[in-house]
Amino acid sequence: MSDVDPSEVIARARSFADTGLAPRAAEFDRDERLPADVVRTMAAEGFLGAAIPARWGGLGLDPLAYGELTEVIGKACASTRALLTVHTSIVAGTLVDLASKRLKEKYLPALARGERIACFALSEENAGSDAAAVTTTYTRKGDTFVLNGRKKWISFAGIADLFLVVASDHGTTSAFIVERDAPGVDTRPMSGFLGNRATHIAEVAFADVEVPAENLVAGVGAGFGFVVNTALLHGRYSIAWAGVALAQAALEEMCSYATRREQFGVKIGTQQLVQKMVADAVTNVAAARELCRRAGRFLAPRTADAAMETNIAKYFSSTIAQRATSDAVQVLGGNGCWSGFPAERLFREAKILEVIEGTSQLQQVMIADFGYKKYARKN
Repeated sequence: MSDVDPSEVIARARSFADTGLAPRAAEFDRDERLPADVVRTMAAEGFLGAAIPARWGGLGLDPLAYGELTEVIGKACASTRALLTVHTSIVAGTLVDLASKRLKEKYLPALARGERIACFALSEENAGSDAAAVTTTYTRKGDTFVLNGRKKWISFAGIADLFLVVASDHGTTSAFIVERDAPGVDTRPMSGFLGNRATHIAEVAFADVEVPAENLVAGVGAGFGFVVNTALLHGRYSIAWAGVALAQAALEEMCSYATRREQFGVKIGTQQLVQKMVADAVTNVAAARELCRRAGRFLAPRTADAAMETNIAKYFSSTIAQRATSDAVQVLGGNGCWSGFPAERLFREAKILEVIEGTSQLQQVMIADFGYKKYARKN
């Protein structure tokens, strides 16, 4: 049980977001890198271990408090929020749920303190949504596994110390923790992305990389059914809150602009068509935040419906984030299309959310299947 006061953590996060992130987010985006001082502060404040239980050195926030923290950081800087998503939600969260005690002792305390940064090496050139189609291979060799292959579009691979790698042995998918300094690991930075530009995205190559057998996560064959699904559950919950964050930021941008900008002698905020966009954003942000909270309440005891409630929250919040940020660009007009205002960056960042951790189309398929099973009359 953690004795950390969540409200105090959120207050510190808000202060850091307002003074250390929001004023610099455009700089991070332009430079395509998250400065080391930002990562150090996230670690020193305990944010990188926010959702990790206290017994492993984290703050032990419950899903609702962690979601609020994600929104606060994400509203200020999407790339910094992505560090929470990848390092804390996806990798650390998966290790908490599935790793052996030995593996937890080996890595979780350092991840909680932010002394080591982790990333999720799943995607490949021809394996994205179809995660089971990975071609990176592993073979057993005595007390080790040997990995060969190449991963692509891996957020924070450029600075990560640990990689949670998904690989296959003739169709049997497993997952491993691979250390960056293991012989045969090579990373190559990638550039030119629509959003998440400061997340140190890179390709990762594995050439006869020997991994200790104890670094196998959840057993041979657990890579897709357990590790990937668990990682994506944590990732989608974080992305759902990221959508709320971007939509809230867009709402504040459009309201601030509409109440100052005059055209034809009146404030544009008095125009009914502008008011419609603002009203839709106000309503959708509130609805998305409540869906995220609902998912958080299912996640806390990890009920059977937690995954679907998280899918629903992720689908809705990423969709309304795209709409709200698009409307913010529309309200700001020419200024909305210029990097001198945040609206264009928010618009780019929101589109990313409809793609990562399962596209909106995949979410729709899963939600529709859930709907047929739950709501179709049996007679």
